[in-house]
Amino acid sequence: MSGGDELTQERVRGAGARPRASPPHAGRRGKTVPDDIARWLNEHANPLSTLTPGAPVEDLKPLGEALRGTRIVGLGESTHGTGEFFRLKHRIVEFLVREEGFATLAMEASQSAARALDAYVRYGTGSPERLVARLGFWTWRTREMVDLVEWLRAHNRDLPEERRTRFVGTDPQLCADSVDAVAAFLRRTAPDQAGRVGALDILARARPGSLPDPDKALMRRAEEIARLVADHVEQSGPGDDAAEALEHARILVRAADLVTLPLAAPAGEDGVYAARDRYMAEAVARLVDDDPEARVMVWAHNGHIAKGTYGDQVPALGSRLRERYGDAYYALALLFGKGSFLARRGDDLQGPPVRHRIGTGFRSLEARLADAVPGDYYVDLRAAASPAGAAPWLHAPHAQRSFGANVQRFFYRLNTAPLVPAADYDGIAFTARSTCSHLLPPTEG
Repeated sequence: MSGGDELTQERVRGAGARPRASPPHAGRRGKTVPDDIARWLNEHANPLSTLTPGAPVEDLKPLGEALRGTRIVGLGESTHGTGEFFRLKHRIVEFLVREEGFATLAMEASQSAARALDAYVRYGTGSPERLVARLGFWTWRTREMVDLVEWLRAHNRDLPEERRTRFVGTDPQLCADSVDAVAAFLRRTAPDQAGRVGALDILARARPGSLPDPDKALMRRAEEIARLVADHVEQSGPGDDAAEALEHARILVRAADLVTLPLAAPAGEDGVYAARDRYMAEAVARLVDDDPEARVMVWAHNGHIAKGTYGDQVPALGSRLRERYGDAYYALALLFGKGSFLARRGDDLQGPPVRHRIGTGFRSLEARLADAVPGDYYVDLRAAASPAGAAPWLHAPHAQRSFGANVQRFFYRLNTAPLVPAADYDGIAFTARSTCSHLLPPTEG
């Protein structure tokens, strides 16, 4: 795969990208940290009986109660390479689909490639291993992800189409399928115009910010082609093929915008990273707004699903959903105590992910979570944090560990990101130990 095979944003973001000073209370474990954290967690934590998908779900019922009245739940993760996170989220997805009426899984993955995986999940078309491997990022090319999509397919197999669970990508980047789909549509409907799509071939592999262009020439070409597709769709009338081609054309416009934004753009709302989260939030919003009954699960990094900002005040996907839908959005972070996880080293965009290890330590909130309650558990911060004064630590600054697709060489163990638990998340699922996810063999891609 090319250098575009990366979650580029997470290599440089504040959530897991660089060491930060710990808040004043975060050092000298047991000396300055009050016992109220342990006491509070022992009162409110709900133990998880297992992380294994397919197990009885009685221990997940408190999560179901917390999600009453919500339409969107963000399922986060502090690393992309932790096997326990995949298994627990697989288990949560099973529970939410079967017991709570959620029917769409929206993934921090290529919008373009995910459409083919959705066809497998809903209709059994194609090979799950090959389709998972084409989602755009090494992080999803795992046996655990294949297990999840195979479960989704098995769940859907005997259901009427209107009740089948969908699989949707939210990230516009890495859109080879969209280039091919638009070219094929124009070859059928406007052969003399089909060659124009060749100018967009670069979007199949280019990363956000990799082709900065203040004049946006590539985006203008994508918009012209999208208008051309829309005109031919209007002439040919409605149809599944036409609607599919039009959506692929719109994906190309979004991808062209991301690619041509400068990587060193101003921080905050105007930067390339904010644009990526904005596009991902818009993808989720379309799912919710198009169907008044829709309930959507959003799978992404903790930094994305959080209700605030990350890095240099970049508005997160979750913050946009919270602003738009209020308490109908629920952000569930996944954290771990100690162990190993997969990530690429440094700025290497081509090398294989390797094992990284970290102990519980004492700098992070995770150290307090591990000390307070043994094993794996879930806690609902919304219900337990009210009234606000009852648990001061939930409203105080802490440091959380957070790792993206790439981590710093040698110093990754020092990486932390700021956190105010009740402000950033609505719930936390904590696993005591992390082990590496299991990558698919290259022959399966």
